[in-house]
Amino acid sequence: MIDALTEPLDWPGFGDVSLLALIALCAAALLAGLVDAIVGGGGLVQLSALLIVLPGGEAIFSVATNKLASVVGTASAAVTYARRVPLDLRQVLPMAAAALVGSLGGALLAAALPSRVLTTVVLVALVAVGIYTWRRPELGAVHAPRFGRRAQRAVMVVGGAAIGFYDGLAGPGTGSFLVFLLVGLVGFAFLQASATAKVVNTATNLGALVFFLPAGVVLLGLGAVLAAANLVGAVVGARLAVERGSGFVRRVFLLVVAVLVATLAVRLTVS
Repeated sequence: MIDALTEPLDWPGFGDVSLLALIALCAAALLAGLVDAIVGGGGLVQLSALLIVLPGGEAIFSVATNKLASVVGTASAAVTYARRVPLDLRQVLPMAAAALVGSLGGALLAAALPSRVLTTVVLVALVAVGIYTWRRPELGAVHAPRFGRRAQRAVMVVGGAAIGFYDGLAGPGTGSFLVFLLVGLVGFAFLQASATAKVVNTATNLGALVFFLPAGVVLLGLGAVLAAANLVGAVVGARLAVERGSGFVRRVFLLVVAVLVATLAVRLTVS
């Protein structure tokens, strides 16, 4: 029985993972979808699990397959939010388009930037984001945009392109950075920011896949199974966020940022 669970599967597109590893990856994908739908950062759970199992034998397969699984979850969360939270598509879609282009550029240049440098920059940014949000409990409590429509669109487009580029580099916490940009700079409430972030994050995942799919590094079978698990978690997470409001999203945001900071600090220490 144990041998059957640990024997590598010869299913095409699964990267020789065992049945036990597949079950663990599905559990991680479900949790990732749940967390990511609420406030972002779930990709770190899913990608870390993939890198531990290492399907296909190389890290690039984990990074690319993670994008396939994530795009389904973020898209389903975006649909769930859009049904219950008002979204200004004339503002959201240009931001998503810029993020898609930025993500493609990041994926193309993924090998050019030393991972340790990127991790250090992200760690510092996350600490600053966490402290700023924690010290301002009123932040994101109400939806009060700070700019006129044209200025707001410009800020969202530029910010979306920059964070999309970072996501193309396989950086953790993309959704959390999008939420903070919209809350801290644009003036959105946490709930509206999380809803908008799901649309934009879907675009960044698609942008990366434009590069990864033709390169042949996406494990399609494994990605499809993880996408289904991610989708279930994403729908549940989005409904929880809508039902419980911005205060709940803020608390989850701070928890996710704390976990991201701890994880990246450990990664820097052992690398």
